[in-house]
Amino acid sequence: MGNGSLSMADSKELQQIVERAVAQVFDRELPKLQAKLQAAVVERVLAELPAPAVVPAESRAGSHSHSNLVQAVASIHAGSTQKEILRALLEAGSAYGSRIALFVVKAGAASGWQSRGLGDDEAVKDFPLDLTSGPAAHAYQNRIVAPANIAEMDRRFVKQFGGPENEQIIVLPLVLKDKVAAVLYADGGSEGVLDGPSLEVLVLATSAWLEVASLRKQAQKDIGEGPSLERAPVAAPLPSPVQTVSSFADPFAAQPPRHIAKAAPEPEPAAEVVEIAARAAGAASAPATAADPFAGMSSEDADTHRKAQRFARLLVDEIKLYNQAKVAEGRRNKDLYDRLKEDIEKSRSTFQKRYGSTAAASGDYFQKEVLRSLAEDDTSVMGASFRK
Repeated sequence: MGNGSLSMADSKELQQIVERAVAQVFDRELPKLQAKLQAAVVERVLAELPAPAVVPAESRAGSHSHSNLVQAVASIHAGSTQKEILRALLEAGSAYGSRIALFVVKAGAASGWQSRGLGDDEAVKDFPLDLTSGPAAHAYQNRIVAPANIAEMDRRFVKQFGGPENEQIIVLPLVLKDKVAAVLYADGGSEGVLDGPSLEVLVLATSAWLEVASLRKQAQKDIGEGPSLERAPVAAPLPSPVQTVSSFADPFAAQPPRHIAKAAPEPEPAAEVVEIAARAAGAASAPATAADPFAGMSSEDADTHRKAQRFARLLVDEIKLYNQAKVAEGRRNKDLYDRLKEDIEKSRSTFQKRYGSTAAASGDYFQKEVLRSLAEDDTSVMGASFRK
C-alpha cells in the first residue's frame, strides 16, 4: 500500500478516530451553546416587551415572574428530539394559556397535532384548521402574533371545542427558516389564564432550539456520511433528511406503521419512527444472519442498500406526516395515489436523484415503502392510476 494510499482497514480506523474526536467536541461544546442560546433568547425577547404591562393588571393574578419564564424556556431547551421539544412547549405553555393547541402547517393547510386543556392531549389530532380567514390566517400569512375574539376563529373549531369565557384568544406562528411550520392557538378557558407575551417568548425559544437540534443532527449526519471514508456498519448512525424548508418542519407526529404500532403506540416524529423500525429490523436479523437480504453483497453495497431503505422510509413518513387526513380519506375511498400524487412523485424524484444510480437502484425501495406504509400492503387503495 505504497504512495500514501490507505487500506480499507486504515480507512475504517481513521473514520473511527475522527468520529470519536468530533463526538468529544460536540459533547463539550453543545451544553455551552444551549445555555448561551437560552439566555440570549429570553433576554432579547423580554427586552422587547413593555415592562410596565406585560400582562394587563386585571389578569395578573397567578401570573408568572421572569424567573419562571426562564425555567419554562429551560424545559424546552432540555429536549433533544423534535417531539420532546414540542411537547415541552405545550407543557410550558399550559401555564400561560388555559387551553392551547398546536397545528402543523404544510402547503397552506393546518392539521392538529396535540393540545392541552381541550380534553386529552390528542383532542385536536388531525383537526383541519382553516388558514384562509380569521386570526389563524393573519398569523400564518403575516408571521406575527394575532390576538382576537373567539367570534373571529374558525367556526368548526369553535363548534367542536367551544371558546373561553372572556372570548379572548391568541394565535402565534412558529417560524422555521422563514416559513411558518406550525401555529399555536391559546385562550383562557374558564380560568382566564392567557399571557400572550410569555407564550410568544416560548414560541420564539422553541423555534430557536428546533433549529439548533436540526443543525446538530445534520452535522452528525455529515460527519457519519463523509464521501471519502467507508463507514463501519455496526457503528453507522441513521441518516437524517436534508434540511430543506419543507422537511425541516417535520417534528410533528406521524402515525407509526401498523407493524410497529404495538411497540410504539405514541405518535412519533418521522425520523424517530424510522429509528424504531430500524432497531426492530436489526433485532430481528441479529440471531440469524441467513435472513439478511443483503448477506451475499459486499459490505459497501449492503450499506448502500440499507441507507436507501431508511431514506425511502424517511420520505414516505414525511408524506404521511403532512397529509394525515388525505391518507385516511384515500384509503377509505381507494384513491390514495390521486390525492397524494404530487407529494409521492416529488419524493420519488428525490429518492432517484440520491440512489437511482447506485447499487440500491434495483431494490425499488421507495415504491415498496409507498405500498407498505401508505397503502398498508393493500395495492387496491392506491387507485387505478397508480403505477405498479
